[in-house]
Amino acid sequence: MKKILLLFALTVILASGCKKYLDIKPKGYTIPTYFDDYQKILNSSSLSMAVPAYPNFLTDDVRAGETMDVNSSTSYPSIDLGFRNLYEFKAGAVFDPGATDHFWETAYQHIFVYNTIINNIEKVPDGTEVARKQMKAEAQIGRAFEYLNLVNGYAVHYNATTAGTDLGVPILLTEDINAPYGRNTVAEVYAQVMKDLNEALPNLSSAVPNVFHPGKSVGFAFLSKMYLYMGNYTEALKNVNEALKINSSLINHNLYTTKNATYGRVVTKLDATITFPNADKSPESIWVRLGTASWGNLFAMVYASDDLLATYRRDLPTGAVDQRLALFFLDGQANFGATTTLFPGRFLWAPYITANLGFGTAELYLIAAECEARIGDKDRAVAHLNTLRNSRISGNIALSASTNEIALKLALDERRREMPYLGITRITDLKRLNMDSRFAKTVTHQVGTQTYTLPANDNRYILPVPPKVLALNPTIPVYNR
Repeated sequence: MKKILLLFALTVILASGCKKYLDIKPKGYTIPTYFDDYQKILNSSSLSMAVPAYPNFLTDDVRAGETMDVNSSTSYPSIDLGFRNLYEFKAGAVFDPGATDHFWETAYQHIFVYNTIINNIEKVPDGTEVARKQMKAEAQIGRAFEYLNLVNGYAVHYNATTAGTDLGVPILLTEDINAPYGRNTVAEVYAQVMKDLNEALPNLSSAVPNVFHPGKSVGFAFLSKMYLYMGNYTEALKNVNEALKINSSLINHNLYTTKNATYGRVVTKLDATITFPNADKSPESIWVRLGTASWGNLFAMVYASDDLLATYRRDLPTGAVDQRLALFFLDGQANFGATTTLFPGRFLWAPYITANLGFGTAELYLIAAECEARIGDKDRAVAHLNTLRNSRISGNIALSASTNEIALKLALDERRREMPYLGITRITDLKRLNMDSRFAKTVTHQVGTQTYTLPANDNRYILPVPPKVLALNPTIPVYNR
């Protein structure tokens, strides 16, 4: 077997990040020794920057700019070649051989750090047993988060019938960069995620210093999402209900308006100096993960697709305003400076808010609604949706559903409206919903007169292993995309 030689860089990252507070050992390695050493590693801000936005170029939410677009940031030839390859549904590799895939590389960098904590924190000579177990549990949550994202990006979606043979991603459980590895199956990756979550949950605290640390509610929220992706709606519903008992807060979007700006453009109606809360200040945040340091968002880079706009307008009462569309998109024009740029008929994605890509209460309501619609009570499903919509839609009128299937369609539409362009949420939803003939769809993209299509369940939904990794590991099995 080959070694993940690319991960050699991770020891350098870990060492450089520790120089500020640790002595360098004689052999040239930085070896954390005490509880506080590991605490500082876990508190590194780089660990919170976890998920890129670029996979959204594959989805039905994105409309790219024109070749000579009025917005320079959306002009199609100026965006990254890898993004264009995704948007055009190109087969094979997405990135050039020397390019960095910030999804894959960032995830495995973080996994290396989490492994270091998980495998060593219980050996330190100080710190209480409870504190050591809690830190290990927090690292297990972090590792599970990276693996769930990786397997949903770089593999087919979980299918109980085939997951035991479907190619997943390499599972690394040691900080030894010379450890052999193989490409594990989807089932094995999910089993590892489940193991980490179940082991972590009893040791997570009910009170954490800030939302960058996972508390007990995160354990329940994470289990609910994992089980949702596995199609185990009974377990997903059980866990999401436990998470909602701990935090069910929502922000009332109806209290906000916009001003001409980039960051800080969404402000309260009563006081334009009070901005919409970023993820770390939001009452909806349960556990905060942010976009990667590179390619972490698509602000002002893409327009809403016609399909996404139709979803926002569906089930909207006459005279009502969906504040998510009104606040976070620019309708027909941009006023970021002294010049007004006009793009009539198009909606530019421009929230300029630090969004949470971890776990928040809005997604909990959506998971609860979907699971109730699938295996429970349609009225409870719609009640969850109405609670969310009342905080999002000005002039909202309560929805109702005569059947569970209607409630399910309402829940899936609401999920799409709530979380466009956030991490890999939409691509994962497309992959899991394509497995159901009721919701399978062909995604269509257009640039000028050229049209590109991606049928349901096509292997091009699967992100390819980066060329840099394949160059070092030419025998690793890959999907034919």
